[in-house]
Parts: sequence; structure tokens; C-alpha cells
Amino acid sequence: MIASNTFPYRYRIVIFLCLLMIITYLDRISISLVGVRIKSDFHLSNTQFGYMLGAFSLSYALFEIPSGIWGDRIGQRAIFIRIVLWWSLFTALTGLATGFVSLIIIRFLFGAGEAGSVPNTAAAVSRWFPKSETSRGLSIAIAGQYIGAAVAPIIVVMIAQSYGWRTTFFVNAFVGVVWVIVCAMWFRNNPSEMKKISTEERALIETNRRFYEHRQRIPWKKIFASRSLLALVTAFSSSQCSNYFFLAWMPVYLQEGKHFSENEMRSAFSWTYSLAIIGCLLGGYISDWLVKRKGLRVGRSFFGVAVLCIMGCTIIAQTFTSNHNIILALMIIGVFFQAIHGVPAFSACVDIAGNRAATVSSIMNFCGQLAAFLIVIIFGKIADSTHSFNIPLYIIAAALFIGALLWLAVDPSKPLIAKDE
Repeated sequence: MIASNTFPYRYRIVIFLCLLMIITYLDRISISLVGVRIKSDFHLSNTQFGYMLGAFSLSYALFEIPSGIWGDRIGQRAIFIRIVLWWSLFTALTGLATGFVSLIIIRFLFGAGEAGSVPNTAAAVSRWFPKSETSRGLSIAIAGQYIGAAVAPIIVVMIAQSYGWRTTFFVNAFVGVVWVIVCAMWFRNNPSEMKKISTEERALIETNRRFYEHRQRIPWKKIFASRSLLALVTAFSSSQCSNYFFLAWMPVYLQEGKHFSENEMRSAFSWTYSLAIIGCLLGGYISDWLVKRKGLRVGRSFFGVAVLCIMGCTIIAQTFTSNHNIILALMIIGVFFQAIHGVPAFSACVDIAGNRAATVSSIMNFCGQLAAFLIVIIFGKIADSTHSFNIPLYIIAAALFIGALLWLAVDPSKPLIAKDE
């Protein structure tokens, strides 16, 4: 085993959190990757498929804030165990679905289980990383989402082609249970609870992190009165419109809207998210570098403006071409910057939230999931009524440009809660 003084313990923790994010996205994306097969088996329209996707997003949103508050109160370890056990159960049950109604119910309950995973991951980073490495730690953890999305087409489509689409959900559920066992045996909420961490690293983390031990009541009045947080939440919500287009609708869009074969779609999806891993990791280092040299406003807010503008342009450009290579290039650029955007957004939550990182992150993600719920349903309805995917893409692009403007009102240098309150 590598000694703790040669490989910092906090990076072992964040790799474990990265694995959590990989599993969440394997589970979440499977339904989209086999979407055409499910639509065919159950004779679903795009509108019905959108409702099924929306069931997950709605329940994910509704249970996000309670899961964030609970994580801040009792620590992330217990929350992670609850989350992954719950979603593993309903991932397995997805493979037993019998039609549209059962899919709606199962996906709703699945979303309730997965709610809180990202906010509590952000809170775990706030406990385990000094503030100078906040974005770096978050970028490694969040990169797991894009690793999961990159490997999912290879694993999921291959299993679906060989053994049927239902088998993919049974395999994903098993992987989740294995992660829970490791979490229960090894993961701890704080450096002081980890036996093998060095004294030097523990001191470095606990004297320089954003998190601090102080059990004051949640300052709801300050939270909801913060214009900066309101702007951040709305900007993030706009990004979730594009995120759920990529995650939930891109496989169907490529096959039915741009006439990709299933294997072409699998390859495009995998390449797109493989390169997004680099974007996510790069975003963490760039954000921390900008904060160190130019301050929090530049490292978070102006960085967010640039990222959302680029994403909006790539979405619009797709509507003007049917060339598969150009579409793939635009998808790669769009998802690359989508991966970057989560880093300054969740880093800003940690910056302003103190020991309430999970709560504040969950508020932001709650609103983001509501936006996702609306877009996955609207996307399907508009595609069915217009027989075109272009109009919903214009709506997503407009949301991204509005979100870019809202980032200008975000000031992460002003915390919601002072340490002495």
C-alpha cells in the first residue's frame, strides 16, 4: 500500500467519490442508451419517453434539498450508504418493468434514491480539502460523471446487444452494492476519523478548509435573500437544460434526428464524454488558478460566463448541419464545456456555504433538476408536434445565454454564513 505521506489521503477520498459519480452516471444514462429499444418494446412515443425521463428528474429535484440538509446534519457517510442502496434497488427493478406505467413509477422512485449524491459529494470535498484546492477536488469527483458517461455506451450497448436491455440494469445494481460495502467499511466523514492519515495532512486540511464545526441553525432567510445565490441557482438551472439534452435525449436525437446508426451513436456518445473528462479536470485547475491570481469573481463568475456562451453557440450550430462529423465535433465541444461548468458552480456553493455546503448545493441542484424535468418533457412534446429537433435546441441555447448573463451577478467572495455567527 502507498504510504499516506507519498499519496495524500484526501486524494484517495476524492477518487472514491469519483467512483460514486461513475456509478451514478452508469445508472442514469443506461435508460437513454437503450431508449430506442425500450420505445420499440413498449411502443412509446417521444412524448411518453419524455415523461419517463421527467419522472426521474422531478423526484430527484423534490428529494434533493432534504438529502442535502440531512447530509449536513449527520455526515455524508450515512447518506451515501442510503442513497446507493436505494438507487441500486430501483435500478434492478427497472430491468423488471412491464410497460409505460411501471417505468414511470420505478424511475420516479429511482430519482428519489439518487437525490443528494452530488451535493453531498461537494460537502465531502469541503470537509476533506483545503480551500485552495476546492475546485481541484471537486473536478476530480465530478469527472466521475463523465467517466461513467464515456464508458456507459461501451458497456451498456454491448450488454444490451448480447443479453437484452434489461440485463444492463441488473449489472449496474450489483456494482452499486459493491460500492456501498466499501463505503461502510472504509469511508469516514472527517480526516480526524481516519486512522491512517498523517498528522501533517490532517492539520493542513482541518485548519484551511471551508468547512467548520459549528452547529447553528440553517439561515434560511439569508439563503433566500441572497441575490448572488439566486443568480447562481438560475445560471446553473440553465446549464441543466443542456446537460439533460446531452444525457437523456442525445442518443435518441442522434439516431432519429440525425440518422446515426446505433453503433455510430454509441461511438459518438463515448467519444464525447471521454473528452469531457479532460474538460472537467482542466476546469478545476483553471478555476483554482484564476482564483489564486485574479480572485473569486474571475475564477468562478467570469469563468462561468465564458463557458455557457460557448455551449450556447455549439447547440445552435448543430441545427444547421446534417454532416455526422461536424455534429460529432459540436457535441464534443458542447459536452466538454458542460463538464467544465459544474466545477465553478459547485465551487461557488462551497465558497459561500461554510458548513452548509450540502444544503446550499442541494438548493442549486434542486432548481437545476426542475429545469431538467421541464426540458426533457418539453423536448419530447415539441419534437413530436413539429417533427423536428431544432426548435427545442433553440430553447436550450436561449437558456444558456441567459444563464451566462446571470453569472455576472454571482459574487462568491461574500459568504452566506460567517464563522462567528
